[in-house]
Amino acid sequence: MCTACSCSTTDTTSAPAGTGASAVYTVTGMTCGHCVSSVSAQVGRIPGVTGVAVDLPTGAVTVSGAGFSDEQVRAAVERAGYALADAAPASA
Repeated sequence: MCTACSCSTTDTTSAPAGTGASAVYTVTGMTCGHCVSSVSAQVGRIPGVTGVAVDLPTGAVTVSGAGFSDEQVRAAVERAGYALADAAPASA
């Protein structure tokens, strides 16, 4: 169950990542499927992003597409209410 918002969701992943280049980021603070949905929605709105996959247990967020920057991903994650654990993406 979600401890942040008590939404009782248990979903651990978002939609599969799309095509193109990908980068993997680590996001902190996610606790439930609602968190996954929020991060996925915000990151998915970035121009050039074709897919977002979130692994809740590890906090790994795989972003696929082209033409997006690390700063855009950071800003989207922060708009969703979370933070990137690393300054740069982990290797994909």
